[in-house]
Amino acid sequence: MMKHTLSEKWIKASIAGTIWAASEIVLGSFLHNLKVPFSGNILTGIGIIILISISHIWADRGLFWRAGLICALMKTMSPSAVIFGPMIAIFAEGILLEISVRILGKTLAGYLFGAMLAMSWNLFQKIANYIIFYGENIIEVYNSLIIMAQRQLNIHTDIAWLPIIVLLILFALFGFFTGVIGIVVGKKLLEKPPSGFSEYTSEPVKGFNQNAEDEFRYSVLWLFVNVLLIIGSFMILRLCPWPVWSAVITSIIILWSLRYRRAMRQLSKPKFWLIFVLITLITAFAFTKAQPGQNSWQSGLLTGIQMNFRAAVIIVGFSVLGTELYNPVIRNYFQKTSFKNLPLALELSAESLPSFITSIPDFKSLVRNPVSVFHNVISQADRRLSEIRNKAGFVPQIFIITGPMGSGKTTCVKKLIKLLRENNIHPCGILSEKVKKDDQITGYDLVNIETGGRKAFLRENGNCGPERIGKFEICRKGLAMGINILKNLTTVENRFIIIDEVGWLELQGKGWSECLDGLFATAKNHFLITVRDKFEVEVKSRWNLKDAVALHVKEAEQDFRHMVRGLRKNL
Repeated sequence: MMKHTLSEKWIKASIAGTIWAASEIVLGSFLHNLKVPFSGNILTGIGIIILISISHIWADRGLFWRAGLICALMKTMSPSAVIFGPMIAIFAEGILLEISVRILGKTLAGYLFGAMLAMSWNLFQKIANYIIFYGENIIEVYNSLIIMAQRQLNIHTDIAWLPIIVLLILFALFGFFTGVIGIVVGKKLLEKPPSGFSEYTSEPVKGFNQNAEDEFRYSVLWLFVNVLLIIGSFMILRLCPWPVWSAVITSIIILWSLRYRRAMRQLSKPKFWLIFVLITLITAFAFTKAQPGQNSWQSGLLTGIQMNFRAAVIIVGFSVLGTELYNPVIRNYFQKTSFKNLPLALELSAESLPSFITSIPDFKSLVRNPVSVFHNVISQADRRLSEIRNKAGFVPQIFIITGPMGSGKTTCVKKLIKLLRENNIHPCGILSEKVKKDDQITGYDLVNIETGGRKAFLRENGNCGPERIGKFEICRKGLAMGINILKNLTTVENRFIIIDEVGWLELQGKGWSECLDGLFATAKNHFLITVRDKFEVEVKSRWNLKDAVALHVKEAEQDFRHMVRGLRKNL
């Protein structure tokens, strides 16, 4: 069976996620320090452009969500104490892009709809954050202000959703715009392959230190205690009178401040206290002026303070959880699970991050010529992938073309063979071509891809052998020819081997099964196999092909150029 230190798919995800993380670190610091409005949307747009453009040169399925996960976890290296919100946003954006291209394919519609979804997530997360931070009272404050606006403007229709709908449209349009840029950059990468590293350089980011917490004494016990303290705080806020919850939560925050200095950074900023006062006053105003006679001024003020105490618990509590999750014990645990690829990918990302940080341009250059800048930055992805491959030695790539019976898998493979030969890549292996009589399929011939030689392999009424598959007899001579071709390929290296088709016969230990065992065990070649969609999961499991790039026959042709481009560097 094939064994990799780190799968090719995760290597590519690591590179894509690291470029995204580098942009978050360099441009994010710039935008936030200058207090640029909607800086979060700008950073999301940059991430969308990176993912869409890089998917034009790497066709791997699942690249988006993996890159999002890598970038999200790279945020833990940021000196900021607020990491959970951005981490969730980044990962969600990667997942939404992934869902869109899974449903609509790697098409114009798939990319643009995914970009709009990813950008719109910022609005939904912002609303969710307010509700999580301040509780359901924030909804009542919003409704009260809307009611007051209706009275002042003499509006008789319900406009509660109007501000949210307007913002959603603006977010979606911005996502559409960034999606278009990503597609343009991706096409430019295909038309004009990168020739070298980017000319842009930036100053190293000050304060970036992934070992900032190395001297901290981690504790799994404290991790569980902190979870209980957060849950207990919410219960006390809801069930107890204000003298109790104010005293208890103040004590908990003091306790956290003694153990976690990093967690208190947010509470030490003037911005937190400005928002504290603002939320309190708005709540008091909304509860009294917008709903006269229902609430007293003191009740509104107390509700505002309660909302802010809840926000303080969320901010500080999740920050202390983030600190304890750095614990090496927890990291080592995940390395022993099915997520073992993730720590290795993160190590690779940490190694790649400094070079990508220096390639991120200043914001003015990005605004002046975004397509050219992104082309230069993304072009480093292929260079970095080649460096990693060279360092690790030969890394085989495996592609699977799937589809139902009669969907044109063999025809699709023939087009790939033609493209490969046009690019001086000489594939080898076997094809299974239909034999027809009066438009009816009467059997299949086995074709040697290198020589063009063929023999009867399956026949409906050929009297060519006792074994059958479906309504067809298996011809001994054709089977022997295929086995001979594939066995001879176990000794060759660095070739592109095509096997059409792998399915029910091989899963029963017959057909090309023994040859596949030998070929995949040596890991000396790149492969493409065709598999009927209903057998895909079983074939992947049987030969441990979980990291193979699966292409549906309807979408495969549009990914052939990416495939050939990558193979030219490795064959």
